[in-house]
Amino acid sequence: MQKDKIIQSLIDNKIISINLNKPFRYASGILAPIYTDYRLTISIPDLREMIAEGLAEVIKANYPDATVIGGVATAGIPHASWVAQKLGLPLIYVRSKPKDHGAGKQIEGRIKGTDHVVLIDDLISTGGSVLKAVDAVRNAGYTVDGVASIYTYEFPDSTKNFEEAGTQLHPLLTYSDVIKQGYDEGQFTKEQFDYLSTWHKAPWDWTKQEEANAN
Repeated sequence: MQKDKIIQSLIDNKIISINLNKPFRYASGILAPIYTDYRLTISIPDLREMIAEGLAEVIKANYPDATVIGGVATAGIPHASWVAQKLGLPLIYVRSKPKDHGAGKQIEGRIKGTDHVVLIDDLISTGGSVLKAVDAVRNAGYTVDGVASIYTYEFPDSTKNFEEAGTQLHPLLTYSDVIKQGYDEGQFTKEQFDYLSTWHKAPWDWTKQEEANAN
């Protein structure tokens, strides 16, 4: 798996940005040293190919019984499509809510009661949206083996939420992977790396500290 090449491409294409001097403000109010926009990956053929190869490897290694790949609307759908093609498996996708017309489907595509589904999303923060998709598939009577994602921030809330949902998560990349590569390549000092390493463990505490330093 070419994790280092994927991370470098994400940085080169400004899909991942890290700024130690001016943190990014998220919609939640959290300040963060990193900003990501994984939706841009679909427009970069060589990068999306590496991601699809990496996710396929993740699924083969961790979900050997998978018989269906599911995309979580909307950002997970294109990546699930490419992964399903590579693995030679059927594809479904899960809407955020059932349609308000027609048959009122939330799950699109063909699936059987004996199938084992792996859902794909691009980004995991708290895991809320993908776990709703997991619930939708399970509530419809099907088996979900787990979730694969391009990236996770590794927030404690997401770990807790996946554990409470009884659902495995196997990401291709983590926040820790990204900052470690930056440190190994000399982009950060040891002190900066240690500081960056504290953010995802307690993002609200990190935010309060940054706000206090700014005043």
